[in-house]
Amino acid sequence: MRLHLITVGEPRLAYAKAGWDEYAGRLGRYHKLRVTRVTGKTQAAESEAVARAAGKAPLVLLDPRGRQFSSEGLAAFLEAEAVGGTGELAFAVGGPDGHTDALRAGARRLWSLGELTLPHDLAMVVLVEALYRASTITAGEPYHRG
Repeated sequence: MRLHLITVGEPRLAYAKAGWDEYAGRLGRYHKLRVTRVTGKTQAAESEAVARAAGKAPLVLLDPRGRQFSSEGLAAFLEAEAVGGTGELAFAVGGPDGHTDALRAGARRLWSLGELTLPHDLAMVVLVEALYRASTITAGEPYHRG
């Protein structure tokens, strides 16, 4: 399956750059991975850039209004999309003000990482680690325990 990771900006802090690089590298063993970094001066401009980057791929937005997944639930979601979908999913981390209502309305899924507000850099690392963990669950590998 092709995974397209779209972020407003890129990790700035050293721990986040290292975490992103580590888990994106690992995730690339399971999926064809594409990363797009977008910018915008306003929430509307950021959301438009995310929509353009996603193109026709179903879009999963990280959003506090979304559904939370367990690791197993995320693995099942990815499997279902791989079997019955387009073969590609785009995941987007928005900017400080999040996504616009219009972008949310057109998304395949809203995904909440939890009720805590995470720093932007950390949210990006959690995204790639969660996708990696879900991929190892599907592959039956021992990374996930619990």
